[in-house]
Amino acid sequence: MAEAQNSPKSSTSLGQGGPPPLGSTTAGSIAVAAESTVATRMSAPPSYDVADFPVPHGREEEWRFTPLERLRGLHDGTAAASGGIRVEVSAPEGVTQETVGRDDARVGKAGKPVDRVAAQAYSSFEKASVVTVPKETVLTEPIRITVHGEGGTAFAHQVIELGAFAEALVVIDHTGDAVLAANVDFVVGDGAKLTVVSVQDWDDTAVHVAQHNALVGRDASFKSVVVTFGGDLVRLHPRVNYAGTGGEAELFGLYVTDAGQHQEHRLLVDHNTPHCKSNVVYKGALQGDEAHAVWIGDVLIEAAAEGTDTYEMNRNLVLTDGARVDSVPNLEIETGEIVGAGHASATGRFDDEQLFYLQSRGIPEDEARRLVVRGFFAELVQQIGLPDVEERLIAKIEEELEATVA
Repeated sequence: MAEAQNSPKSSTSLGQGGPPPLGSTTAGSIAVAAESTVATRMSAPPSYDVADFPVPHGREEEWRFTPLERLRGLHDGTAAASGGIRVEVSAPEGVTQETVGRDDARVGKAGKPVDRVAAQAYSSFEKASVVTVPKETVLTEPIRITVHGEGGTAFAHQVIELGAFAEALVVIDHTGDAVLAANVDFVVGDGAKLTVVSVQDWDDTAVHVAQHNALVGRDASFKSVVVTFGGDLVRLHPRVNYAGTGGEAELFGLYVTDAGQHQEHRLLVDHNTPHCKSNVVYKGALQGDEAHAVWIGDVLIEAAAEGTDTYEMNRNLVLTDGARVDSVPNLEIETGEIVGAGHASATGRFDDEQLFYLQSRGIPEDEARRLVVRGFFAELVQQIGLPDVEERLIAKIEEELEATVA
């Protein structure tokens, strides 16, 4: 599987490229920026007000890959809340959980909505859940948040805040059937370390649209692992910005897209502070007619963010005919005083040489294919750090592959 790469070291602006054809590679397009005042999709003004975002029609850059008719009215205001989800939080001793209104200062602290669905979710939720880990608290057990769909439409807001020098691992598990629009805020205090695992294991009829906002403090560390299996349509928008120098962010993702599913992951890392790092790795496997995966990776290095070190990569493995991948990495760089910036994207089928190597050693073809896919995802599963979750995901991958072999 060929891989295209760009590692610019000077002040350049990398714009959005078109979607790659099946089996092709893309690394964005490069144009020398005479001025950095040109508006881009990455710098669209965020707002809490739904009226600030026109109803999308599918021709807009940020919506052109999304089948709007499958959003069940989340994008045009016709979706009405009807319960829809049951949320349960299990946390170790010392962690506090509160239910607050939108007037609480912590709600929205990590970032404002950047599209109409996120703004609709912010305007429509009744109560927000706030989970707080006090400063200097190092948790040895994970915080587990289960979101179970019960067939209705819901708007939700979740805040997870770590005090200075605290450490925590949070697992957010989505199951059942629902139409859900949500905002999730991660506020990471100075010197704190937060790992978040978000699993989308919905029923096949669910719709899930969410914006994840991370605010990373001085010398703090934030790691996100997004795992998407189920749902009719899942569209997630992880976003990162920095509140102080020395912050680090790692964004990992794993998705398996089946026949008829639309899974879309749109990321933005906004390097607005000097001497911060980011690393993005997303991998997907697709199988079945009209399986559609979309990955948009945006990295913005602002003029003040000297000393930035960033890299992003997306790889896709197409297991059957009839699947489609759109993978577009983007870099916008406003200063040449950086450590490094690069991106890579690759989409392809099984490597025939790998299959031949395994089969030549007596491994049947179907088992060889499973081994290749498991190896493809192994580095991402290992990022989770919880044996029970890792084993569950490996079993889920095996279950998905059974359909392909059959």
